[in-house]
Amino acid sequence: MTRDLHYLTLAEVSARLADGRLTSVAVTEAALERIAALDGQLGAFVTVTAAHARAAARQADAELARGQWRGPLHGVPIALKDLIDTAGIRTTAGTRVRADYVPTGDATVTTRLAQAGAVMLGKVKLTEGAYAEHHPDVTPPQNPWSAAHWTGVSSSGSGVAVAAGLCYGALGTDTGGSIRFPSGACGLTGLKPTWGRVSRAGVFALADSLDHIGPMTRTARDAALMLKALAGPDARDPTALRAPVPDYAAALDGDVKGLVIGIDRAYALDGVEPVVADAVESLIATLVSLGAEVREVRLPPADELITQWGMACAVETALAHLDTFPARAADYGPALRDLIAGGRALPALALGRINQARAAFTGGLTALFDEVDILVAPTLPVSTPTLQGMAEILGGAAGGVEPLRFTAPVNMSGSPSLTLPAGFTPGGLPVGVQLIGRHLEEGLLLRAGDAFQRVTDWHTRHPAL
Repeated sequence: MTRDLHYLTLAEVSARLADGRLTSVAVTEAALERIAALDGQLGAFVTVTAAHARAAARQADAELARGQWRGPLHGVPIALKDLIDTAGIRTTAGTRVRADYVPTGDATVTTRLAQAGAVMLGKVKLTEGAYAEHHPDVTPPQNPWSAAHWTGVSSSGSGVAVAAGLCYGALGTDTGGSIRFPSGACGLTGLKPTWGRVSRAGVFALADSLDHIGPMTRTARDAALMLKALAGPDARDPTALRAPVPDYAAALDGDVKGLVIGIDRAYALDGVEPVVADAVESLIATLVSLGAEVREVRLPPADELITQWGMACAVETALAHLDTFPARAADYGPALRDLIAGGRALPALALGRINQARAAFTGGLTALFDEVDILVAPTLPVSTPTLQGMAEILGGAAGGVEPLRFTAPVNMSGSPSLTLPAGFTPGGLPVGVQLIGRHLEEGLLLRAGDAFQRVTDWHTRHPAL
């Protein structure tokens, strides 16, 4: 068996399962052993579903032995963010108010992963209600690269679990950056698909019109394999897009010749930490060396939109918590409680202005894609901060909006975005860079990301655990 089994990519494990070099039972047992050995320190999991995983692994092996291959996720251990419904398994959404909630049915994404033959190892931690901070009752996960540094929000457990080799992929959700932040902080490839590309049925909302569900993996190819299983229309979610779902992985041929990359250097690089700016420029230079073209562009104004994102999120979060807030306000942590209270107090005219600004930005961004195929921006304007540093940012004069500079605007527009590891700080922490695309062009982002990863090794580096 491979010595570093836990750090194989999802695609590598899939190939070994398909040709019989590995069994799902062996891979699953190795993952459960690693969770038992490391998660006491890392704290990624809320619930480890060992019996469920073992049964699914045995079933996968039996089906594979009969030649009944369900696809590339068949027999591969994964984890789910703990706001995604799983029948008979507690789903807390990181909150006290749902601490004992046990769904009677699965979310659509849970069903689709099971149909694809994936093995669910368990449910991983998130910030309270998928907002900015973990509930005071919860011990936050620990960044496997450095215990003193931020893990990202809100899919913190997903990021830690994949980066630490506890699973081969995980589902995250992203309302203002919550797939991309932990992916950047933990050295992963994280995909926020187009809004509606993946059904939200059975997933507890932070803010319905801003929430996106997507994969967090080690490579662009792994993300492509997961997205194929997840995407598509859903009768349970009328907002799920009805567009056909392509075979994303089949299109990963390394060819980016003629791809036009847009960069607004004033937006993407002014005031950005040098190590982050260098990673952006390096990614662009690498893609240009492979045959892509680069074009200077000007994004539609986004500064005010970032503050407006917070107000829009607050209103929709208040709607999501009507059953428990204010009735159980004392059970909420301070960050989520203040967000909901602010949403309940927002005047209708203010919300109307937000919706107008959101539509104007989305229209301007759509027009920009007449000139370019992909936009490049940092994931964060700074390298991964320390826990204390992030606390100071969130409590600073800017009201904590600075980290949202490059992520929240494309939640407002619903645009797909792929975060890639593209460098390291002198202190050995990963740096993420973001590719942004047209609606429903996840395939193009994944092709560019895969081409970049074919000639770089940032995604192959792992924490020493």
